[in-house]
Amino acid sequence: MKVTGYRSLVTSHDWGRPVGDVNGVVASGITEVPILILETDGGLEGVGLGQHIDIDRVFGAVEGQDPRAAPALYDSMLSHVFKTGHAGMTYGAIAALDMALWDLKAKMADEPLWRTLGAADRFVRGYASGLCYGLDDDAFDALYTRWAARGFASAKIKGGRDVTRDIRRLKRVGAIMGANSIAPALMLDVNESWNCKQAIRHLDEIAAAGIDLTWIEEPVRRWDAAGLAAVARAARCAVATGENLTGLEQYGPLLDAGAVDVVQAGSVWGITHFQRVAIAAHVRNLPVSPVGYDGNPIAHAAAAAPNMIGIEIQDLNWPTGLRIDQEIADGGIVLGDRPGLGIVVDEPQIARDRAAGSWGTSGGPHRRPSEAGLRLVPDAGVL
Repeated sequence: MKVTGYRSLVTSHDWGRPVGDVNGVVASGITEVPILILETDGGLEGVGLGQHIDIDRVFGAVEGQDPRAAPALYDSMLSHVFKTGHAGMTYGAIAALDMALWDLKAKMADEPLWRTLGAADRFVRGYASGLCYGLDDDAFDALYTRWAARGFASAKIKGGRDVTRDIRRLKRVGAIMGANSIAPALMLDVNESWNCKQAIRHLDEIAAAGIDLTWIEEPVRRWDAAGLAAVARAARCAVATGENLTGLEQYGPLLDAGAVDVVQAGSVWGITHFQRVAIAAHVRNLPVSPVGYDGNPIAHAAAAAPNMIGIEIQDLNWPTGLRIDQEIADGGIVLGDRPGLGIVVDEPQIARDRAAGSWGTSGGPHRRPSEAGLRLVPDAGVL
């Protein structure tokens, strides 16, 4: 079976609430979900989720190839663009193709991808992450209460602009998750909004408030190995980072500097990327944690990783027109038996029901504010 072509479409995800972080919030709660359909001469189609606007630059590396060579084709795609770089939009295209190739590889074997990857168990433990920065306290409580009802005892909240608010919310979510554990795991994600000294000072305040923080996520800029290492040395909690790094070579300086305690990999960057990041972490005796994305496709690879500490799960519902063979229960994901990623794309429904919305909306979380890392005092009027 050979890859012959592709088609692209975009659906939407209605989160039912504002979603975002300290950098910005999508108030409508409606975001786009790009979908890549990889076509073959055998009739099977592979599904890849994620932005792939730059696909024409890399598709030539997989056209006419056997999908079962997915890891080798990942390297072929990197080689295809080595002179002009593989980050950003180009890496998104590589990742979507890689995901679709793995989907095809498992479909050709007529088994779910978690089986193809060698996982022994279909259950993947996770933690609740509500992208909750734009919620008031009542909506915040209601959201995490729904997670607790699904058996979750670990939760991450968004913060970073007002440490007093962060402390209050960490205590609230701790009480909610306490329904399932006497010592729930609590994480704080500030999305690169602090500088090094701010991070150390604010983490001291959080500890002084009696909060046993499990990890602080992206306290400073993603590439700041020295700053992340300084935070890691000063803090009692772990430092988690890596979701925005594209390619294993970008992790090297952080790993060499002892700048990361929980190695993260963005789910949107594909199966092979996650596998390689997980092994790089494993040889250093570090845990790996995939960052959430619509439909949780990387859960299949996470199920097979020996050092997987927990996958971020961001919502309990699926994007429009996607039927996904998994259940969110018992504090994690129960993967199904449908071949491949277990994703069925209903293209007529998407065409009929897709709503307008975008992560890139003005003021949304994908645009870094000019004052990030430079605030001396909390902003007035912050929720």
